[in-house]
Amino acid sequence: MIQLIVNGQPQFIPVVHRTESITRNPDDATLNIAQLLEHMGLQGKRIAVERNGEIVPRSKFDQPILTDGDRLEIVVAVGGG
Repeated sequence: MIQLIVNGQPQFIPVVHRTESITRNPDDATLNIAQLLEHMGLQGKRIAVERNGEIVPRSKFDQPILTDGDRLEIVVAVGGG
């Protein structure tokens, strides 16, 4: 698990290991924004994500860029009339 700060709240998120065997080495664990959004039940929604003060393009949501201690702001677009 890694700890992220999501919208100001600490969250412990499970990670996917790069190898088949279970390892206790945190350097062997990866997490991407797409996995985080799925964990949070937000996949498929119109979302903007900021990581450590920088906007993350949707094209990078599937790259393993999240690390322990990252600060994320996740905004869900809401339509209305």
